Amino acid sequence: MISNRPYLIRAIYDWIVDNQWTPHMQIDANYPGAQVPMEYVQEGVIVLNMHPSAVVSLSLDNDLFAFKARFQGIERSIYFPPEAVLACFARENGQGMPFPPEPYPEGYEEQEDMENKPALKTVETSAKSTDSTDKKPKSSDKKKPSLSIVK
Repeated sequence: MISNRPYLIRAIYDWIVDNQWTPHMQIDANYPGAQVPMEYVQEGVIVLNMHPSAVVSLSLDNDLFAFKARFQGIERSIYFPPEAVLACFARENGQGMPFPPEPYPEGYEEQEDMENKPALKTVETSAKSTDSTDKKPKSSDKKKPSLSIVK
């Protein structure tokens, strides 16, 4: 069965554009197959302005979202699978839809670069190491996904 995720994302995107708002997508930058400018990634997530005037050659296919955009004046090719999308929302008011994180495909950890593994392990072990760091990750683990306005 085909996933409904890309259909929902396209629908929310179109609704935002039809209302003359600015669509943004929050992306899991570490998701397999995602190609985003890593220098703008914060805590494994990047928020991308996907307004039609901000992107070129936008393609929202069922298996891959792709476009070109400028970052500090340099054109970059951006692409990611719909499974990497964590939220699609309007910048002006935060209205949109969060999506639950998708599990990485089976066997991905075995194919991962070694440089990515320590970062993932650090996050997991820091939650168990000391009392001061123990409290912060637990409270954030219990938070539900939320949207924030990006200006």
